[in-house]
Amino acid sequence: MRTLCVYCSSSDRLDPKYFAAAAQLGGEMVERGWGLVYGGGKTGLMGTLARAMKERGGHVVGVIPAFMKERELAFEGADELVSVITMRERKLLMESRADGFVALPGGWGTLEEMMEIITLRQLDVVRKPCVFFNQDGFYDDLIRLFERMLADRFFKPSNMDLFRVASSVPDIFTQLEAARTGSAETKWFETK
Repeated sequence: MRTLCVYCSSSDRLDPKYFAAAAQLGGEMVERGWGLVYGGGKTGLMGTLARAMKERGGHVVGVIPAFMKERELAFEGADELVSVITMRERKLLMESRADGFVALPGGWGTLEEMMEIITLRQLDVVRKPCVFFNQDGFYDDLIRLFERMLADRFFKPSNMDLFRVASSVPDIFTQLEAARTGSAETKWFETK
């Protein structure tokens, strides 16, 4: 079974459209034979996604730091709930267990986790597909920032191939397959 690492919000104060998309993703993952590895939470989009997977018979692996588990934030219905000490351990374990990465709309944590994976792709340390789910244009401004970085030569054109952008839940899977072929030129510019 392929495993998808999904980064997403743990907030319960979101527009219902985000919860609906997370639940739809969970259903699509099960239907397409993907398991889930994620941050192990029971709240927000994290909890919605995990519950949607379990309701349809999917396989869920949660990785949660002990301090969050102590606050009763863990999704105890996971097939496997791994407790770690630090956020860094959490990210490394999720990275190693995943065959691909998707960022749903989210906050600081979602963005930080996905950017770390894209950075590791740029350095040719990770060779797994990455997809931003750009629900209702959520990531439009981030993509514009990437375009500015490219225009100002902070990275090379091939770096734009290190990730894909999906506009719908079914498109996430199309983009995962398309992203398998992306790789970047060496990170460093030649100096004279």
